[in-house]
Amino acid sequence: MNKNALKQCFVIPVYNHPDTIAHTVHSLLPFGLPVLVVDDGSDQQTKQVLAELAVAVPQMQLLTLPQNLGKGGAVMAGLTLASEQGFSHVLQVDADGQHNLADIPAMWQLSEQQPQALISGAPVYDDSIPTGRKIGRYITHFWVWVETLSFSVKDTMCGFRVYPLAACMQLFAAQRPGLRMDFDIEVMVRLYWQQVPVVFVPTKVIYPPGGRSHFMVVRDNWLISKMHTRLFFGMLWRLPKLLWRKWQRATL
Repeated sequence: MNKNALKQCFVIPVYNHPDTIAHTVHSLLPFGLPVLVVDDGSDQQTKQVLAELAVAVPQMQLLTLPQNLGKGGAVMAGLTLASEQGFSHVLQVDADGQHNLADIPAMWQLSEQQPQALISGAPVYDDSIPTGRKIGRYITHFWVWVETLSFSVKDTMCGFRVYPLAACMQLFAAQRPGLRMDFDIEVMVRLYWQQVPVVFVPTKVIYPPGGRSHFMVVRDNWLISKMHTRLFFGMLWRLPKLLWRKWQRATL
């Protein structure tokens, strides 16, 4: 794909973030690109804020889901709509203000240089990260290295990404990743299996005091555990191809 042919937009999944979504949307406007906000069955307070934003911000399009699907379901709905509208690449930004939007130009630039690639933030955390999240990330890193047979997949839990939509639509047609917090991990592993290059950009992530997290410790850890089980067995029958890929890279 010629980089000049890229058609880009932003996607923001939202679930009950009335205090931060307006700031996030307005922070993206200077880039001059459409902003697709996906309301994932939010409460009335958030819906009111979104309705006002949709009127006040011409660059913003609002997609309202009839019920809460989960972060992954909302992102897939946004990516699918963007693809249907002719976009080629989507930069997904969370609504809660954790992502460092100053890194967006570098991510778009890398996407233009490597349009077939998934461009992902590689989080650099400060001391505000909860200890449980930190431990959980290390456990997931281990399993992803097993599932991909590669240490090049540095972080699968950061949702700050540029998605190449053609590859994503191909994946979603064949295999629907998890709908909730398991989505970010699974979609990256499956795109890697699909031989989509994965490129990482170091990015600062902050957990602000009083921030609202929708990570449900028991439910989401259970979903992530089941997902890693599926991916592990999926890796086993892909093992010859993954080993061949690894050998080819080693001989370059």
